[in-house]
Amino acid sequence: MAILRLDEIRKMTPGERKEQITTLSSDLIRERAMASAGGAPENPGRIREIRRTIARIKTIQRELGEVK
Repeated sequence: MAILRLDEIRKMTPGERKEQITTLSSDLIRERAMASAGGAPENPGRIREIRRTIARIKTIQRELGEVK
């Protein structure tokens, strides 16, 4: 999963944004579980990248009035 840019997120439909958050959340859980189990992560910055992308999507949802 690559970093999503703001213009890419804005072009998505509300359903796509919600689906993307679900996917990213499950990825985040998986990455955190691997890190807590003591495994060496392939990409050390991946957790931060996922968290920021989720925050971007939620910010745009709030701007567009999709979530209160």
